[in-house]
Amino acid sequence: MGPLHDEDVPRWWEALGLPGLIDIHTHFLPERMLRRVWAHFDDAGPLVGRPWPITYRWDEASRLAQLRRLGLRHFTALTYAHRPGMAADLTDFALKLAATEPDCVPSATFFPEVGVLEQVQSALERGARVFKIHAQVGGFDLREPVLDPVWGLLAESGVPVVVHVGSGPVPRPGFTGPDKLEGVMRRHPGLTAVVAHLGAPEYAEFLALAGTYPRLHLDTTMVFTDFFEAAAPFPPELLPRLAELPDRIVLGSDFPNIPYLYAHQLESLDRLRDLEPALDDDWLRAVCWFNGKRLLGV
Repeated sequence: MGPLHDEDVPRWWEALGLPGLIDIHTHFLPERMLRRVWAHFDDAGPLVGRPWPITYRWDEASRLAQLRRLGLRHFTALTYAHRPGMAADLTDFALKLAATEPDCVPSATFFPEVGVLEQVQSALERGARVFKIHAQVGGFDLREPVLDPVWGLLAESGVPVVVHVGSGPVPRPGFTGPDKLEGVMRRHPGLTAVVAHLGAPEYAEFLALAGTYPRLHLDTTMVFTDFFEAAAPFPPELLPRLAELPDRIVLGSDFPNIPYLYAHQLESLDRLRDLEPALDDDWLRAVCWFNGKRLLGV
């Protein structure tokens, strides 16, 4: 049985023979912006679409301490801009946090705006090991011409970019959907992209893309949890595809912006061992440690 409470989490990964966990999809933001994000969730805002209580509504030091108690050896400070003029400051925040917290992987973001290529180049030169963009919140198409040289640079660097481009929790026509990422991958097949939330609710389409592009990955963020299953259930007939991609699925959680305990994400993954085809301990070890270690270079 998977962990039911956060204090059970270390026993869970120890039983798998792991030294801890690596989570590619955690968030740290400047305090003022984080409060605005939480208020949007509290109001079940237009890009949320349903009540979404924040479990870890704590100060930054407490959130860092909680991740360490859970046994996260490496985690990210993913930020994302919703308008021009924000991305550079958010990248500065995330890189400064990583400079003071060695287990926080140097993270960065970008937005389709003038100077974006130079911003991304600067972030790479300062040690960024992962980027995050959010097409749903940002309201942009990944295929915008200004981003094309950025995708080329990231493909050449091998640094992964976590991309929220699935249509959940609320679709934004013109900005979300698998066709947007497919257009980018067709031009830059060497890009190391990580599809957030396994592409929910377009699971089948994004898994099919992973079959075409060997550097396309997907993270587990919120998928299989009771909260997500109520709105965007993962189709059981797609489990064989997950079993076929043990090196392309990576642990993500969305901490702290989740409406349940962190342990529930792991419990939800553990349940997959009881299904057919069973996703066994080797699959869980790859997802919770080895794939993140390789992607983040830690």
